Amino acid sequence: MRDIVFTRRSGWIPNVIREAGELKLMLGAGADANHEPRTFTFSIGEAHLAVIREDLARHLLLWSAVLPLCDAAGTRGRLDENAAVALLDPILLSAPADVDAFFQRIRWDRGRLIAHGADIDLLERGQVCAAMGAATETSNGKRAQEYHANRRRAERGAVLGPLDAAILKYTGQYLHGATVPKRMPDAVEPTLLPKVMRVLATAEQACAGMRIGRDPRRGKRATDKRDWDRMATAVDAAVRRAHPELVDDAVRTVSFLMCSEAVDRSRSTPMEDDEEAAGDRADSGGSARKTSLSFTDDKGVEKKWIQDDPRTATAEFWEFVGDRSAADNEVFTIEDEEMGEGIQLHFYADSSARVTTVREGEGGSDPEYRVEYSLVDGMSGYRNLVSAFVRGGCASLEQHGSWMSDNAEFERARRRRDAK
Repeated sequence: MRDIVFTRRSGWIPNVIREAGELKLMLGAGADANHEPRTFTFSIGEAHLAVIREDLARHLLLWSAVLPLCDAAGTRGRLDENAAVALLDPILLSAPADVDAFFQRIRWDRGRLIAHGADIDLLERGQVCAAMGAATETSNGKRAQEYHANRRRAERGAVLGPLDAAILKYTGQYLHGATVPKRMPDAVEPTLLPKVMRVLATAEQACAGMRIGRDPRRGKRATDKRDWDRMATAVDAAVRRAHPELVDDAVRTVSFLMCSEAVDRSRSTPMEDDEEAAGDRADSGGSARKTSLSFTDDKGVEKKWIQDDPRTATAEFWEFVGDRSAADNEVFTIEDEEMGEGIQLHFYADSSARVTTVREGEGGSDPEYRVEYSLVDGMSGYRNLVSAFVRGGCASLEQHGSWMSDNAEFERARRRRDAK
């Protein structure tokens, strides 16, 4: 039977229980293989209980020293109870100077103490007892997160000024650089907000009119990495030129914000509108616009499109690619059977082939085809190629590549490009 002898308002601070007549410290820490919290216990004495009851600072110090032992137990290992018991007297019953010296020799969870109000400067100087003079039972996890974030930045030599910090807080990346940035003006001090907005205005002007298109080669929600890099480079250069005092972290978070917002706009745009934007850059092809097409992938799956379909041919094709593209499925074909022509896209090699029928098969003979190859410049090149073919067939592709009928010549050109 287990009875609770002493507990504090915060449920995470270790409790003292009595189990089978024996006093024990009980705490939750870590998680098991099923991600459920683990509970650890180890024996304590009446003298230890008395200090835990009366001295919050010592209680928290003990907790911070036990947590690394819990981490060492992993998802199913046992707590090293001997090591845990060995912490009791030095932390709970020793003089402050001896406690400070003891903490120089052991592992302990600094963030736990900071979350409960520890003075960071005193902790850094090794004065752990004095640092806990203003300790609180309630926890402020954000305070510990800010400490760890600043420490990580210091380790790589990044020192934030007030405006740098304000920009990171505005985007929500002050604590976690991997967090997708967003706009949070309320997180910034009112006196600094106008300066932050001037930096953002510089970034917005730098990428005005730029877009990040989707990249169905990598799935239905993927976006074009080249477009992202192009926008990030433009924003980065403009912000650094206009605000040279900003550190790299602040500049990067502004670029990340602009690109993330562009991606959100792209993903919320219907495929037809997205393809229309790409089609505006392609040759119209005049009266040769396609009325019936067949789409196939490298696995033999086929999809038909006719002019009466409610969606455009390019939208349907890229939807087909987004659904079917995979690491082992990177060759897609668009064919106009009536005209005897088509294009084949080789996503694995950033290349394409256009195929036209030279002679129809007669009397059981195979038809004769002319196959020409061309290199493709990323997703934007593929978009233009597909749009041009849909609008004007193979005849409209002349300006969308350097077409080579000699396969060996094409392979040499591809190797030269890849070697750059």
